[in-house]
Amino acid sequence: MSRAASAPAPVLLQVDGAPQTEWDLEVDVVVVGFGAAGAVAAIEAHDAGAEVLLLEKTPHPGGLSIVSAGGIRIAFDEAAAFSYLKATCGGRTPDAHLQVLAQGMVAAPERMRAYARASDATVKVTPALGNYPLPGYEALGYCEVVEVPGIEGATHVHGVRGVRPGSRLFKVLEDNVIQRGIPVHLDAPAERLLRRQDAGVEGVRARIAGRMVNIRARGGVVLACGGFEANEDMKAQYFQASPVLVGSFLGNTGDGIAMAQEAGAALWHMWHYHGPYGLRHPDPEFPYGLYLKAVPMWTPGRADALSDLGVVDAMGRPQPAKALPQVAWILCDRTGRRFMDEYPPYPGDFGVRPLDQYDSKTQSFPRIPAFILFDEAGRGMYPLGRCAINGAQEHWYAWSADNAKEVELGFFERAETLEDLAALMQVPADVLRKTVEDWNAACDAGIDAAFGRRAETMVPLRAPPFYVGRVWPMVINTQGGPVHDVRQRVLNPYGEPIAGLYAAGELGSVFGHLYMSGGNLAECVVGGAIAGREAALRPAMAREAAHG
Repeated sequence: MSRAASAPAPVLLQVDGAPQTEWDLEVDVVVVGFGAAGAVAAIEAHDAGAEVLLLEKTPHPGGLSIVSAGGIRIAFDEAAAFSYLKATCGGRTPDAHLQVLAQGMVAAPERMRAYARASDATVKVTPALGNYPLPGYEALGYCEVVEVPGIEGATHVHGVRGVRPGSRLFKVLEDNVIQRGIPVHLDAPAERLLRRQDAGVEGVRARIAGRMVNIRARGGVVLACGGFEANEDMKAQYFQASPVLVGSFLGNTGDGIAMAQEAGAALWHMWHYHGPYGLRHPDPEFPYGLYLKAVPMWTPGRADALSDLGVVDAMGRPQPAKALPQVAWILCDRTGRRFMDEYPPYPGDFGVRPLDQYDSKTQSFPRIPAFILFDEAGRGMYPLGRCAINGAQEHWYAWSADNAKEVELGFFERAETLEDLAALMQVPADVLRKTVEDWNAACDAGIDAAFGRRAETMVPLRAPPFYVGRVWPMVINTQGGPVHDVRQRVLNPYGEPIAGLYAAGELGSVFGHLYMSGGNLAECVVGGAIAGREAALRPAMAREAAHG
């Protein structure tokens, strides 16, 4: 357990203009953030002999991991996984980092089976191709927790409604933290890192039970507190597109990035975020974007290769994927023309990128917002939207089965004719009519010559009334943050490690070009374990040295 420090306090970096001269608590390792990465780091630090303390800024643990699709990306062959990671990172991440991740992806299922024993949970490993037909894509799979007896049938798991795949994953990790007796403080934001001149990070300043507490970390501080998807100022600085709606979690506000920067960290991959296009609630105070229907991923060139990862109903129950579903809509820009394949191979990631185009002639983003169009047959096909959040339940939105409520609320507007639809969109009627006629002809032919949408997903727009809504870029999570080495040590701009500072998970992800489905969860398990063990090693070495 945490204990008051008895040794003389060092002279620390000034915080808010006042030098910190005493410690309130002292442990070996402080982990900031209680999502998947933080949980794994805490577990592994504890098992390496360290005294560990976990801090979580929100009232509920789980972070983004608990509301995720829950599938940890794994590999059956290390060399093939490295080839795939190298291709998807596009030369923006050193090979050594990718080799470590590839090795960890092979070992991840055994690690998860060991963790699962704490919850009597069932772990499933499934082969699943990479999102793109790049070298090594055939050697990948997913590791999922498919049943946790203690939570099946629950109405809520912490801040998440129902039992989602990510809830099962996080429950297993949480049970391991509980089983080890690792102290956890919720509603306890870490605010500043504390360090001595020329001695690296010594600890962290956090607000616990409303009181500022200085915590010494003899081994180090592991920052596992996510990215900056809910920080509007940071998004404005690092993303080209604006606005970008936050999809699932309001707790990731870049705190770890700011703390690491103050300690001298270099940053990487700050532009890269993972997300689809989605809907904005008509209430301007509603804090989340809303996702469109969950659809399976597919791998180009492999019509047989479909993944059901993340395809869930409103309560988070997995849904099978035997063929690509019909998608009821098309997207148009503000000229009334289509501009993309509305169902790319990985809709939850690459779906957002075509919206991020700036027009120098009009000095605008002509696809933000973009128009989503469908007809009466499409309105009744299935719920077009969904809510997936870890947060206050007053922000939960239950989507109607036939989208009628959403028409009434103003998510979508109704028009009896294409001319009326064009008027709602404020686009030329002849342009919109040609767009719809060309689309219907493509559906009849089964070939989308313009953008290559898969034939079985195509649905014509012929049955009035017609409907229009607006879609926006959404961010599920960011990839940018402090640069780290293969030991998860945070580096300064000269490539030197900052003593006592580690990062794991979404915070400074290795992905800098294309995201890999389940990739951040793989980093949580692999990088979190490395960070925890590395931080635990420092006080253990000091104790050995002290005893000769």
